Amino acid sequence: MDLTITRENLEKRGFQVSCFETGREAVKYLVSTIKDEEVGIGGSVTIQQLGLYEELGKANKVYWPWKPIDGIDDQKMRELAHRARIYFSSVNGLAETGEIINIDGTCNRISATLYGPKKIYLVVGVNKIAPDYDQALHRARNIAAPLNCQRLNRKTPCAVKGDKCYDCNSPERICRGLTVLWRRPTGAEYEVVLINEDLGY
Repeated sequence: MDLTITRENLEKRGFQVSCFETGREAVKYLVSTIKDEEVGIGGSVTIQQLGLYEELGKANKVYWPWKPIDGIDDQKMRELAHRARIYFSSVNGLAETGEIINIDGTCNRISATLYGPKKIYLVVGVNKIAPDYDQALHRARNIAAPLNCQRLNRKTPCAVKGDKCYDCNSPERICRGLTVLWRRPTGAEYEVVLINEDLGY
């Protein structure tokens, strides 16, 4: 996929953008760039598939709730990740026009991508990219959310049927907060890492 238009529109909105053909190239770049830092990671199948936690952990202190540390409970892990100087997340939908969309349940991930860390990296496979805002939002709600509910074995209509969002009232619903980055928020650096491979949901 040609990432030129997406890159240009993200840059117009104030985001730094790096593009890579493969996840391996992206990981090599990130590992060479980030050393001796405290790094937080939000829930992300993309990050998991890339093996980024393991690679960054060789030269940094990394906090990821998906990788528990003895003596630190889930809530504390989320807090440590949020307070880290550098934070990693993926996205649920990215419009070629530049809007960045995320949906969250606990909302620790989306809150950390809005405020707190000095630099936020958003790592995105091409499967997350849609032509415009409406289609990126549709993707986040009707593709990413049901797949994540299935992965988490949630008892929600979207997990059972796997076809779309039902805007349900299930107590196990994971769609509880939604963010749209229209422009780079002030006060932090943002880098969108575009990878020309399918990654995550």
